[in-house]
Amino acid sequence: MSDFIPAPIAQLPWKTILLLFVMASFGFVVLYSAAGGSVSPWAGLHMGRFGVFLAMAVVMSRFKESFWKTMAFPTYIVIVIMLVGVELLGAVGGGSQRWLNLGFIRIQPSELMKVAIILAVARFYDLLPPSQIRTWGAIWPLFALLALPCALILLQPDLGTTITVFVGALTVAFLAGLPLRLFIGGGAAVAVLAPIAYFFALEDYQQRRVTTFLNPENDPLGSGYHISQSKIAIGSGGLFGKGFLNGTQSHLDYLPEGHTDFVFATMAEEWGLMGGVVVLFCFFLLFRWGLGVAMKAKTRFSQLTAAGLTVTIFFYVAINLMMVMGLAPVVGIPLPFLSHGGSSMMTIMICVGILMSIDRHPGRQGGAFE
Repeated sequence: MSDFIPAPIAQLPWKTILLLFVMASFGFVVLYSAAGGSVSPWAGLHMGRFGVFLAMAVVMSRFKESFWKTMAFPTYIVIVIMLVGVELLGAVGGGSQRWLNLGFIRIQPSELMKVAIILAVARFYDLLPPSQIRTWGAIWPLFALLALPCALILLQPDLGTTITVFVGALTVAFLAGLPLRLFIGGGAAVAVLAPIAYFFALEDYQQRRVTTFLNPENDPLGSGYHISQSKIAIGSGGLFGKGFLNGTQSHLDYLPEGHTDFVFATMAEEWGLMGGVVVLFCFFLLFRWGLGVAMKAKTRFSQLTAAGLTVTIFFYVAINLMMVMGLAPVVGIPLPFLSHGGSSMMTIMICVGILMSIDRHPGRQGGAFE
């Protein structure tokens, strides 16, 4: 077959592409059911976006490490400027100001910052001499890179994305070799400051999310409605689910946001525990591939970038699943490849595209494109 298939096509990670296609196709099925058995308005658009962003990821896989190194800091600066633009000119939706209308596309710059911060922090620690990794010079630039974007995202307000950006950067810093005591001390400081932040830093709706997480049954028809209905949907699915198109919580509009943040509950009601296990296994295969790319990479920058991007995707999945099961506050993080949403899918596929690029060029290569 190698005589008939061009080398650039044969070199693509087809197992990973097939895995992504299976996950997106299952998302199509779930969104089709969530719309009452209709391709519109979510399922068709979901697969169309996936096709476009998959093609984008394949193109990105052609770029070499030198390209991502060169673009790391400029990309970070451009997205910070876009975040400032959101504050000045951004579109308001759902009570938040998160989107920037560029005319030909409406994007959410805070989503792109999840990738940009990984590239910027990885590039910084790639440039830092190993002898300085345990000095103050390895710490303050990290927080300098985090301060402005996190502040701008909090102003939108978007606590979930802020946490994701922060955790992604800290993950890269930890893997780069920062002392463990700094993270333990930081965790202790967060534990001490959390009550103060609850009363003085969080908005009223964010405080309600925390109290709802602690006791959703206290207000089942108000602030606890989302989590309560999500638990009902997941629990009612049982072992094998109610069957395709037979869900009641989503079809009768008891389950809010059943096509976005709570799409896993929509799926679990119709496909049951077995459907959930299949979804989790698919994500496990994706994470294993991402970590394998990081371990196979030959340069410090590639290793840190691949690991950071994999953890970013993992954070999407972990927080969303914990959220829909009542194990974490509702923070508005979608489930990759199943939830409807263009900005989140674009971010995930950019992560996948860069991982494909590192997988294709694990060592130090000349030039920027192949």
